[in-house]
Amino acid sequence: MAANGQWCLIESDPGVFSELIKDFGCTGLQVEELWSLDECAFNELKPVHGLIFLFKWKNESEQDQQGKVVYGDTDIFFAKQVINNACATQAIISVLLNIESKDISLGDTLTQFREFTSSFDPALKGMSLTNADRLREVHNSFARQNMFEFDSKSAEKDDDVYHFVAFVPFKDRVYELDGLKPGPIDHGPFTDDWLTVVRPLLQSRVARHAATEITFNLMAVVGDKLMALDRELRAAEGDMLIADIKNKMRIEEEKRANYKIENIRRKHNYIPLIMEMLKILSEKGMLLPLTEKAKEKLASKSSTKKAGPS
Repeated sequence: MAANGQWCLIESDPGVFSELIKDFGCTGLQVEELWSLDECAFNELKPVHGLIFLFKWKNESEQDQQGKVVYGDTDIFFAKQVINNACATQAIISVLLNIESKDISLGDTLTQFREFTSSFDPALKGMSLTNADRLREVHNSFARQNMFEFDSKSAEKDDDVYHFVAFVPFKDRVYELDGLKPGPIDHGPFTDDWLTVVRPLLQSRVARHAATEITFNLMAVVGDKLMALDRELRAAEGDMLIADIKNKMRIEEEKRANYKIENIRRKHNYIPLIMEMLKILSEKGMLLPLTEKAKEKLASKSSTKKAGPS
């Protein structure tokens, strides 16, 4: 568990992110994972209110940077990242607080936070986010249960460091919100569909690192599918159309039920069960033989791997 004032690492998963948004008090949204950058993959998810991109961070020069950093006062919500483990939630909140759709309700927690920080500079917004008790409580509800508490360790030079950034449409322009940058990055205007700007941008970024890196993850913050399907159902005419909509609703409900089960398992503390099982095995004299057998099996696998195919 994260200590008081600390933020834990959380899994990049659509079920986790969707529950985070719900627990923040926001309605009308859910998160979907994108497995392709093809146009049809994005079209299936519309309306897309924002994108959250996970990648292995590398220190790049300003010459390699796409877009233009905007300095000074802007209407867009942008917060500097002041604590490492909060970057997933910070990316989500960066999307939520810049959504301009009237179909979305932020809820009291996020609305009050946006109003409270409206006059703050990015650094102070980042500090306020880090110290927002309710937001940290929701984030840390996904903390992994550990048998032992370890001192926090800063990343070494050769460690893999992963980072989340957000992409949003705002006032007819596309912005990248990266808490490690001094300000929001303006990627230019769009006319009808902001995805026509951001999709080539992501393709270019992935291609630039494809030779040395394959670990990318892309999540889309989209409209609530069940709410949209319910509206369609109320207006639908014809048995075939009604049956098709009901089938889509059933699939979506099953997916959410699976997400709920997975999140319960993520949050459950299995340590007492594991400790009790180890205790019983020890009392029966089975723990040491099983441990030795596992070591032998691991050693056998390692030697087979080193030997390679015959």
